Amino acid sequence: MSPATRSRPVPDATLIESSQQLSTWATLRRGLELSPELRKGIGVTVMLALISTLGRVVVPFVVQQTTDRGIMAASGPDIGLVLRLVLLAGCGVVLTAVTSYFVNVRLFRASESGLATLRIKAFRHIHDLSMLTQNTERRGSLVSRVTSDVDTISMFVQFGGLMLIVSLGQLTLATVLMVIYSPLLAAVVWLCFVPLFFLIRRFQGIVGRAFTQVRERVGELLGAVSESVVGAATIRAYGVEDRTATRIDTAIENHRRASVSAQIKAVAAFTSGQLVSGLTTAVIVVIGTVLAVHGQMTLGELLAFLFLVQLFTQPVQTATEILNEMQNAVAGWRRVIAVIDTPADVADPADQGQSLPRGPITVVFEGVGFAYPGGDPVLHEIDLRIAPRSRIAIVGATGSGKTTLAKLLTRLMDPTVGSVQIDGVDLRAVRFSSLRSRVVLVPQEGFLFDTTLLDNIRFGKPVATDDDVRLALTELGLDDWLAGLPQGLRTDVGQRGESLSAGERQLVALARAYLADPDLLVLDEATSAVDPATEVRVQRALDSLSRGRTSITIAHRLSTAEAADEVIVVDKGRIVERGPHRDLEGAGGVYAALHASWVAQQQGA
Repeated sequence: MSPATRSRPVPDATLIESSQQLSTWATLRRGLELSPELRKGIGVTVMLALISTLGRVVVPFVVQQTTDRGIMAASGPDIGLVLRLVLLAGCGVVLTAVTSYFVNVRLFRASESGLATLRIKAFRHIHDLSMLTQNTERRGSLVSRVTSDVDTISMFVQFGGLMLIVSLGQLTLATVLMVIYSPLLAAVVWLCFVPLFFLIRRFQGIVGRAFTQVRERVGELLGAVSESVVGAATIRAYGVEDRTATRIDTAIENHRRASVSAQIKAVAAFTSGQLVSGLTTAVIVVIGTVLAVHGQMTLGELLAFLFLVQLFTQPVQTATEILNEMQNAVAGWRRVIAVIDTPADVADPADQGQSLPRGPITVVFEGVGFAYPGGDPVLHEIDLRIAPRSRIAIVGATGSGKTTLAKLLTRLMDPTVGSVQIDGVDLRAVRFSSLRSRVVLVPQEGFLFDTTLLDNIRFGKPVATDDDVRLALTELGLDDWLAGLPQGLRTDVGQRGESLSAGERQLVALARAYLADPDLLVLDEATSAVDPATEVRVQRALDSLSRGRTSITIAHRLSTAEAADEVIVVDKGRIVERGPHRDLEGAGGVYAALHASWVAQQQGA
């Protein structure tokens, strides 16, 4: 299929749903594939866990030998034997403590390494997704998948995983020793617990669904809180604090209800294990006493067996808690996997892509159409060629498709049909590193990071020196503005640039683009937020910047269109007019109407 006819992949909701419906064990296997460090050295860790379990089973053996051969020996108590056996028990306890320490350390290191890899993969994949795909999810939900969801996995891997390994080994050894001491009592223990195993399996699905809902409510809560924090100024301006508080309260209440419901189900599973464990111990005491009275067991063997029952029931009781933690972790894992398995609809061809040489750019839209998933087309059969070194203004009414063209040109999205090309190469075949160095978009509202003015300006060119930045500001005519800042280039702009005015933030965004030195400059009316005096100053600098380069401006102010070499008029997703401002103004078409309305508005102001 040729690039011109290849369609743009859209977010695959079916794939995301299938990730959410993965079984517990399939999710765990997929999680281990994504974090191979979790399996590194697992053999040694399991061996240490088994040694730790062996240390625990020394105690029942010592109890039996101390009782039968030390305290109740036919020739009287053997204090020497008792001391030696107690010393043996002490060595077993020390061995258990030391090996448990190393098991913990190894699991902690492996889990942190593996989950760091998982965070990195999820975070980088989110950035590989198009703006369109990202906008289908609330930002708070995406953040929660990389943060709190991975934290739940971490808690299970580091603690639940350790308990699971030790418990399985302890359960196996306890069963073997119980059979050695009394096959009858061992069979009784298993008969008591078999129904619980089926019950736990039933609870596993119920608890799993409950904790999946908890993870979803966490994402909704983070989304509501983050929007309220970011939009605090708007909330105050419209006096909707109460409404916002109600929304936050609702999100918190939904999270509380989901958490309580999940914990109630988890507690039900845990207490069922405690109940069965207590009943099993009581049954063993009764039957064991009868066997001891009839001489089929010694007192030491009965005591040792009761210790073994405790070693058996302890992991079974904790297994319900472990499974609850596992279900919480699996719910988080599914949400992370859903992100990672979402296809990157705007993927970097990387080594398979082309790197284009620097120089003036020719832009071609060939049969381009675009539609948002589930919506009607917003662009129709766009055929357009923009010559190198030309200054183009794209105008049209709100919703006509102007900004969509800019996003396609900078490959923030891909066309549904057709292709966008620079210098004859489909953008989908160009490496991101090459594309981003040649094409720079300055949006209508420039985003600033919580750092200094210097770091924000050289964001797209980290190797730039202080002198390079100062020179760029001087050429933009902003040196006097810089001189008025309290700490010059070292001024902190605050979170999202809130220490600066809207116009000043846009000046920084323009300086950032100027310093990046692109071959194609795409401006989404980047001067709309600055005052008229600053606009004149910046426009002169932009004229200098665009000289010898291709520049495309999404024009909301038609003064920009008046200064362009050529105006392209978009109406209802189609190019309806094209030509110099003077020609279009006198043609009596769509542009003439737009321009007349704008002039009337300016005069009225």
